[in-house]
Amino acid sequence: MSRSEMKNKIRGITTAKSEKENKQEANRKYRRIIKQKVKSNESELPEIREISNVWSFDKDGKKYDAEMTDKDLRK
Repeated sequence: MSRSEMKNKIRGITTAKSEKENKQEANRKYRRIIKQKVKSNESELPEIREISNVWSFDKDGKKYDAEMTDKDLRK
């Protein structure tokens, strides 16, 4: 993977490098709730968007940046 590069000039808006921790926390919370509902034989299972709020994650979204250099495109 030493030569892998991003193909699109798109980057996150904020200074956060990744949302990995936010996604892990949201999915752990989701799986815990699902397991509890399955054990109690409930038929209504929630969606992941009902449990976690993507707007509270570290990044605010993505934007196109035409001024990215080759160094910025390296992974």
